[in-house]
Amino acid sequence: MRITLIQDIVFWADKAANIQKVEDQLALLAGDTDLVVLPEMFTTGFCTDKLQLSETNEGETVRKLRYWASKFKLAITGSFMATEQDKIYNRAFFVFPTGELETADKRHLFTLGGEHEYFSAGEKRLIVNYCGVKILVLVCYDIRFPVWSRNVNNEYDLAIFVANFPKRRIVDWDILLQARAVENQAYVCGVNRVGVDGVGIEYDGHSTLIDFKARPLLKFLENKSSVQTAEIKMEPLELYRRKFTVWQDADQFDLK
Repeated sequence: MRITLIQDIVFWADKAANIQKVEDQLALLAGDTDLVVLPEMFTTGFCTDKLQLSETNEGETVRKLRYWASKFKLAITGSFMATEQDKIYNRAFFVFPTGELETADKRHLFTLGGEHEYFSAGEKRLIVNYCGVKILVLVCYDIRFPVWSRNVNNEYDLAIFVANFPKRRIVDWDILLQARAVENQAYVCGVNRVGVDGVGIEYDGHSTLIDFKARPLLKFLENKSSVQTAEIKMEPLELYRRKFTVWQDADQFDLK
């Protein structure tokens, strides 16, 4: 499966500009990739001061995602600011080339930054099967909580983390991506934004795609907008899991 990572700026609270930019990028990728990964809250940035920009699953963002996936014949994943039953969510999505949509909401809210005052926490994980690869999609802060990422009985092959992960903690991001790959015996993809947001927080990317031993398949330059594609193959992962069966010794647990 070919995966394309888009590391880019996100225009603050400017949905029209972000949508146009992504549409132009996707048009260039048609026929050359199977899956495109966008940063967290790709249409708005992390602008909790403008919650009116949130949308339902029938809103403009999802309509555009379905249209792009069908037109360009590729799958798309990322997150957007969603509203449902008077609550606001940071909603991860996966749109298939057919236009079919699967979603789940960010579970861990960054209380230090007051995220819990605006958003509600999700209660389920987003795992889809696409191109013969089982894919888990989580959002930013979720990466710090290994139980939520735990790959019980190899229920996923690729974990994707979409983020607005700030420059001042970017070393944590690098380490956590590698840890999630090694402990879960899975490919890991992390897509982070770049630039400065509307409240002055800096982001310098460090997007990457790594294999199940945390070896890099793609690396991005710091604070540079870039679009890169790589291929992952299931045969090496399956062989590794058969030979190094640590996944069989994992703890069983119920998450409350």
